[in-house]
Amino acid sequence: MTREQHPGDPIAIFEAAFQEARAREPFEANAMVLSTVKEGRPRSRVVLLKAVDARGFQFHTNYESDKGREIEASPFVALNFHWPKGEEQVRAEGPIEKLSTEESDAYFATRPRKSRIGAWASDQSRPLATREAFEARVAEVEQRFEGVDVPRPPNWGGYLVRPLRIEHWYGQENRLHDRFVYVRDRVDAPWSMTRLFP
Repeated sequence: MTREQHPGDPIAIFEAAFQEARAREPFEANAMVLSTVKEGRPRSRVVLLKAVDARGFQFHTNYESDKGREIEASPFVALNFHWPKGEEQVRAEGPIEKLSTEESDAYFATRPRKSRIGAWASDQSRPLATREAFEARVAEVEQRFEGVDVPRPPNWGGYLVRPLRIEHWYGQENRLHDRFVYVRDRVDAPWSMTRLFP
């Protein structure tokens, strides 16, 4: 792949690659590794991308979870997508912010009812004595919202990662891979692209 074959908007490139990956990959193509920092040490976990647009990448979680507290303390994260069947990888880094209440409400309303119940019942990342204790909390929440819609908990919602750096990696034979990195110095600035050695 040449520089001329690689267009200038890395988010648009991602969107096209993501649609191809969703049709090709056997598991969840929207799975991404989210890395945060706690007291100077990196921490990573897999979360699910729920939307992507010109602004960046969106996911949802409990704001009081470990990752939520880490984001609050250090609002800059890294993402990594890996699509092995297509031999593609995308890395993104940038500041992170909460989505609007309206956007979080709209997404929460699309979740299955049991998942919405679970969002209320779980003190995500906190110690849990037994599975039975959690199931009892789920039953309590189900009873509380019996016969009515389950609203979004106030401590649960979406995040938007607004990338300042995106790398597209393409596997090639003999590990002679293609790598293109796009950078900008602020979220409303144009992108510049550089090809990297593999």
